[in-house]
Amino acid sequence: MTGMTETDASGTLDEALERLHSAGPEFEGWLTNHAPMTVEALVRHGHAPVVHRWLDGYRQRLEDMPARTGVRIDDATWREGLGDPGRLGDWIAYFTDRLTERPWREVLTEWWPRLLPGITGGATHVVIRTGHAVRILLDGDESAPRVAELGHALGYWAARHRTLPVAPVPTGTTGIAAALAGMPGIADAEGGIRERFARLPGTPGWPAAANSLRPPTGPDEVPALLAELVRETVLRYGDHANGGPVMLVHSATAPNAVLRTLPALPRDLWVPSFLAAWEASASVTAAYPAPGALPAVTGAPATADEAFARAAEHGDEHTIKFTDTAVDVALTQPDAAEGALAATVRAVELIDAV
Repeated sequence: MTGMTETDASGTLDEALERLHSAGPEFEGWLTNHAPMTVEALVRHGHAPVVHRWLDGYRQRLEDMPARTGVRIDDATWREGLGDPGRLGDWIAYFTDRLTERPWREVLTEWWPRLLPGITGGATHVVIRTGHAVRILLDGDESAPRVAELGHALGYWAARHRTLPVAPVPTGTTGIAAALAGMPGIADAEGGIRERFARLPGTPGWPAAANSLRPPTGPDEVPALLAELVRETVLRYGDHANGGPVMLVHSATAPNAVLRTLPALPRDLWVPSFLAAWEASASVTAAYPAPGALPAVTGAPATADEAFARAAEHGDEHTIKFTDTAVDVALTQPDAAEGALAATVRAVELIDAV
């Protein structure tokens, strides 16, 4: 797979991140600012020339960085502010400071286990933005805007940290594909994701179905299991995206964010990372049940480059990010490439183009 340093000789990504870091991670109360993730994917896949034009359109939605409250977050008091979106500005300032004082891997390693239980916060965008930020840094270019992007991502996660009312604890013997297929759907499929997550405890079969998954026996199993989870959620999207074309994207992009972060984490964090990724995928799948399987895709792209070019032309941020994840599957798991590329057609078909 092409690395960022090979595709961004122009410095477009750093320019885009600098433009974006004056904006907050949310707008209109709680909607996620997808721009940092989207421009990273566009640049990575060779579409740097369209980034600033795309950003000109998207930037109009965004709001300024939230002001600080005046109550400083520090290493002794951070628990008091965890999960408080009113302190977004405080949290981003905290991580910005930490990342100027210590190597980014140290900060990530310290905070990953603290933040992981809140993986479903911000409709899972908290971990997705973090995964994109870590992927940039793992390419080896640790420029100031790229390190700062990790601080914005972690600050967003800390402020939007939220646990499920009843979280799954996998202890069974079921494989990933079967566990996803057996996930119960909420009966009242109305409202946004926060309202839907709140209905999970009253959904018959939750969390028993999610608990039926076979957990990893140790860290050695985690990379392959995470890759399998990403593959199966991408393929399932191709057949069941009609349950919620935009929100079901996150059933795949959230675990892929964890997979992308794994190389930067110590091995003792790998198993809990997989379990959190499963929680994100299982809860989103249950919150957006499909009324039935879709017919087979026609006209699927023949290559990963073609798939991403279609997504870039489509212009919607969710379509671009889902295709970025599906392309990861196609390039790393050849046996699933055809299905993964076909799944990208669903996003193009069912999500409104920009």
